[in-house]
Amino acid sequence: MPREWRLRLDPLLLLATLGLVACSLIAIKGATADDIHGQPLYYVKRQAIYAVVGLILMYGVSRLDYSRLRELRYPIYGVLMVSIIGVLGLAAATRGAKSWIPLPGFHLQPSELGKVLLVVALAGFVVERMREMGRQTTARVMLLGLLPTLIVMAEPDLGSATVYVSATLAILFVAGAPWRHFAALTALFAVSVTFVLVAAPKLGVEVLHPYQVSRLTAFLHPSADPGDAGYQQAQSLVAIGAGEKTGRGVKNASQTALGFLPEHHTDFIYAVIGETYGFAGCALVLSLYALLIWRALHILTIAKNLFGALIAGGVAVMLLFQLFVNIGMNVGIMPITGVTAPLLSFGGSSMLSTFLALGLLHSINAQARETADRKGRTTIFQ
Repeated sequence: MPREWRLRLDPLLLLATLGLVACSLIAIKGATADDIHGQPLYYVKRQAIYAVVGLILMYGVSRLDYSRLRELRYPIYGVLMVSIIGVLGLAAATRGAKSWIPLPGFHLQPSELGKVLLVVALAGFVVERMREMGRQTTARVMLLGLLPTLIVMAEPDLGSATVYVSATLAILFVAGAPWRHFAALTALFAVSVTFVLVAAPKLGVEVLHPYQVSRLTAFLHPSADPGDAGYQQAQSLVAIGAGEKTGRGVKNASQTALGFLPEHHTDFIYAVIGETYGFAGCALVLSLYALLIWRALHILTIAKNLFGALIAGGVAVMLLFQLFVNIGMNVGIMPITGVTAPLLSFGGSSMLSTFLALGLLHSINAQARETADRKGRTTIFQ
């Protein structure tokens, strides 16, 4: 097949993507049938539209030469900063947070798009200074990652902020930063957490709102927490436990159908799957995620250049971290931070930004294979 007619899509990565989207539509259909009176398919139709637009976006990005984005690292970082700063001034507060910019028929969340922009920009900055991965390079990359992180925290959006940090650390790891640098960053993180949760409140300084502290600590004793965070995790555990092996079905999923499980189409969609389809449904979802992450890591190993490897590593960890945190808060081992499950939770910004990241992976994979094919043909003719 001529190269210009190839789809340039990795079949297994595409399979995992379509499988997760299908699981999302099925789960949302059952969970939200009674949410809006007279419109049982409201959320399903919107999620389907996001998925179709996302697939088109993914394919378009897969056709691009991702290496050219390295030259655009400064504009990309600028767009990231302007968008997340602009949301503080343009967005209306929703549940105490300014994270969404209202558009006709759609609410844009710049912090979601910022995850991908940050990975691409930091990858370009690292390649630019890759002659020696010294302390100055590590410090500068961390600073570039922490600036948007702090702005996103001010919205406040702790979930996206933690994803920004994880993506920054992933890029440093793939770039080969020494372990002593990570040890120093870990120590700094421990000191910061101690200050925010312990020292600052004693000094009368409120770094985090009380509800944020409750969300971060409720998972330790969910049954003893009378607030929303403790209630949410308790209901999530009940829902997952009630599903047992094969689930209770849509009609008998009482935690979901009767509204006991909050945010059942976004943050706690995994609990919906657990109650409705049981262990079998959860295992299927986790298998699809495992396939997706494995392909992302595989693409990292075959990338034709360091820039591609850094992007693939950043995207892989970004998706894996979101998955770990989301499922962790559903099963009660992680705090509730509002991190959605990629391709599974309802949300246009999350869906489109994930497809954008997957498009980059497809581009990296396609160019790596084309480079290998050219080298193979050259070797044969020699």
